[in-house]
Amino acid sequence: MPKVKGCRVCQGKVKLSYKEPEVLRQFLNRRGKILSRRITGLCAKHQRRLATEIDRARKLALLPYEVKP
Repeated sequence: MPKVKGCRVCQGKVKLSYKEPEVLRQFLNRRGKILSRRITGLCAKHQRRLATEIDRARKLALLPYEVKP
């Protein structure tokens, strides 16, 4: 994922929702862990919201907790 300038959620380009696992997968690495703010380019507020939405999606089995190599 290339480094972006400014938060994509604040700009309105991305909507964070547990109902859209395809969008949330963009912010996970190959092992299923959440990428850091430095890599995702999100602001602190939306990085916390991203973690919450990913947790919700994992609890509903829309996203895996961990991917085995």
